[in-house]
Amino acid sequence: MSKIVISTFGSFGDVHPYIAIALELKRRGHRPVIATSEIYREKLDALGLELHPVPPDLPGYDRPEEVARMISEMIDPKKGPERVFTQFINPHLRGMYDALAEATRDADLLLTHVLSLAGPPLVEKTGIPWVSTVLAPISLFSNYDPPVFPQMPWLYKVLKLHPSVSRAAMRVGRLKLDQMAAPVYKLRAELGLKRGGNPMLEGQHSPRMVLALFSTAIAKPQPDWPPQARVTGFCFYDRRGRPGDEERLDPNLLKFLDAGEPPVVFTLGSSAVYAAGNFYRDSVEAARAVGVRALLLTGEPWNRPAELPEEVAAFDYAPYGELLPRARAVVHQGGIGTTAQGLRAGIPALVMPFSHDQFDNGSRVARVGAGRVLPQAKYNASSAAKELRALLSEAGYTTRAAKVGEQIRYENGASAAADAVEEVLRG
Repeated sequence: MSKIVISTFGSFGDVHPYIAIALELKRRGHRPVIATSEIYREKLDALGLELHPVPPDLPGYDRPEEVARMISEMIDPKKGPERVFTQFINPHLRGMYDALAEATRDADLLLTHVLSLAGPPLVEKTGIPWVSTVLAPISLFSNYDPPVFPQMPWLYKVLKLHPSVSRAAMRVGRLKLDQMAAPVYKLRAELGLKRGGNPMLEGQHSPRMVLALFSTAIAKPQPDWPPQARVTGFCFYDRRGRPGDEERLDPNLLKFLDAGEPPVVFTLGSSAVYAAGNFYRDSVEAARAVGVRALLLTGEPWNRPAELPEEVAAFDYAPYGELLPRARAVVHQGGIGTTAQGLRAGIPALVMPFSHDQFDNGSRVARVGAGRVLPQAKYNASSAAKELRALLSEAGYTTRAAKVGEQIRYENGASAAADAVEEVLRG
């Protein structure tokens, strides 16, 4: 039995894929330990998985106002990605390093998330076998398949002209990323290590194995990916894990589903739901204008519209894996976890990105013909109704989404990731 420490940080979209991998590793007789924020202890305890707390901690669901304040700062398309590092990661780097060092003291392998910035210097100091991962294609920053950046989504049309154009832009972008990485370089110097590569670019990747935890349906290997990169497919887990949650779909939700045509599901994942604004109100109006049934996943009570027409239902949460296959389409924020679930269900999507990887994920959904994109700043009842009409009236979206869904359902990302981990363990 090998002890495998899995280091991750963030929302459900950042934690659930690693729960899927941990459960698969445990099934194979290993001892996975998830090194993450203390707020996930109850969730992991219920699954029989170990948690080793690593700062920074996050406010729990019992402090929704504080979560909403934090998310509002992080979700800004211009400043949000930078704030993740400057406000939440960099100030805690030394604490992250020390906690991770304790967690891996008797471990056989370390597996890291892209925000585990303390992981690479720890590997260099200790020599522990290391597998790094990325959850979304944007984290691989290919010049041959350039990303759509939230700060300047229009830039994609320029970057895709030729890899040399993208390379020139990345050289400029690296200057900013090096400034953001200054605390990491300082920590490395304190540990007696060389400066190394940028921890958000080449420095995040294990020289032995890089796992791309997504499907080739949305991103195929590129010439400038790390040669040790391996695409596994998406890794799925979708239980919220709060006390009192139903084991299956809520009976009232099932009753709504059974009462009529498949609805359009409107959801903002596990983070953007705390910065919903008028999304749910506008979505109800859009659904009524198009003449479709709608199901809202609102997260918190304050997001639920005061009055709902008979053809609209609202619930705070539901496992996507059971709900979305019974939906006609899904409208979501473009987080990689929600994107993966929508694609697996084989239904078309209207993606309303806020920030981070969401613009790039939405663009990839559109490029494979499985959906459309409407940025959050332009989302209102009228624009959403227009996009929904196009999405539901053009049969090609449904056909292509179904084809992508078939491929993703055939893949088993958690099993492929566990295979790769065991390969590294064997040396």
